[in-house]
Amino acid sequence: MAPAQASDTAATRRADGEARLRLREQAGYAVGDFGFNLYWANISAYLLIFYTDVMGLAAAAVGTMMLATKIVDAATDPLMGALADRTRSRHGRFRPYLLYGGPALAMAGVLTWTVPDLEPGGRLLWAYATFTLMMLAYTVLSMPYSALSGVMTADSQQRTALVSWRFIAAFAGTTLVNWLTPGLVRRLGRGDEALGWQLTLGLYGVLATACFLAVFATTRERIQPPPAQRSPVWQDVRDLLHNRPWLVLFALALIIMVTIVMRAGTLAYYLKYHVGRPELTGLFLGSYSVALAAGAALTPLLTRHVDKTRLLARLMAGVGVASCAMYLLPPDAVWALLAMNLLVGLLLGPKSPLAFSMYADCADYTEWKTGRRATAMTFAAATFSQKLGGALASAAIAWLLSLLGYVANQVQGEASRTGIVLLLTVIPGVVALLAAWVMRFYPLDGPTLERVQADLRRRRRAEAAP
Repeated sequence: MAPAQASDTAATRRADGEARLRLREQAGYAVGDFGFNLYWANISAYLLIFYTDVMGLAAAAVGTMMLATKIVDAATDPLMGALADRTRSRHGRFRPYLLYGGPALAMAGVLTWTVPDLEPGGRLLWAYATFTLMMLAYTVLSMPYSALSGVMTADSQQRTALVSWRFIAAFAGTTLVNWLTPGLVRRLGRGDEALGWQLTLGLYGVLATACFLAVFATTRERIQPPPAQRSPVWQDVRDLLHNRPWLVLFALALIIMVTIVMRAGTLAYYLKYHVGRPELTGLFLGSYSVALAAGAALTPLLTRHVDKTRLLARLMAGVGVASCAMYLLPPDAVWALLAMNLLVGLLLGPKSPLAFSMYADCADYTEWKTGRRATAMTFAAATFSQKLGGALASAAIAWLLSLLGYVANQVQGEASRTGIVLLLTVIPGVVALLAAWVMRFYPLDGPTLERVQADLRRRRRAEAAP
């Protein structure tokens, strides 16, 4: 091949987003989700028990508050996706938000984990306002961040590897939060638990902001919408509603998030009130996060041998069986409980890399089918379902605890203890089995995806040709 021809071919590949991602860019992108999980892991594992046991709010009121605020937050995801898709700047569509959004999220996080000197009604209003503010700031950052993975490369296997890196870093952040947070709260608060939480979230905010700046500095946006695309927001939504793979993933994300959040949000209650060993919370949550990271790290290897669709269905079936089996273990069988919890984490680990890689595939499918591309909207609307699922799970925990007579920091009655056990084991297990069944309706299998992406490559090369 002549040098000029080789140069033209390389330029075409770069324009097409097929240039191989360097390790620096993969790691730089991944560290962003380490920052996000300094918040998300705290929300999943500790925020509910912070509201009930530290801020002193009633469990039922907290459940309603978390559902209402997360629904508002989830509804803003598509709006943020539409805004990001239409952003034009010298830094791209999605990267500018990572440059400017970190300090706002850090401040909102500190306010959320602040206990105001107010009556119970005032504290509840404070919780509504600050949690809503924090989640809005989180959305402004997380929507463009997720969409960024869909425009860094067009290769499906590279996307899976990139998103696997992302979730290895995410679970590393979760591990740090789960393992270190209780100790940090004690040390920084020096006997004042409320102050400890406030200072801990301030520290996490500084670390997270640095992570978001690292993403901005190391990544590139390579895939652009078709040059002639000028579609209104309602057209983006309509395209998604006619995208069958995305509709299946929308339902799947909601269902799986119920499993994840219900288990994470109940484990601290389970260890404190059923096992009677609250000091094990850091060990259980931290090792669970390590298992999640190990599962995420194995994802690129697994997808070389098993189609993503079949793999995700099998993994969720395994999560369902293992979670239900945990119900049979007695509370004094600590090591058996730990081992079963680790197994669930290992099986759940690949779920996030697989799902987010499939969201990018759905953006390709929309472009292939309609000639229009809305990457951020695709991710945002999917995240809407995840947040809705998480909200339903958090609300269900709080409502059921209240219904069964839960009283904070007291010995629980038999009904309350049984409810806590079911919320950690059987209920999320059955939901995971439902997710495995839903996967049978996902139509974008390996051969179909290869055909879609081959057609898109031909189109992009034709558009790039003089």
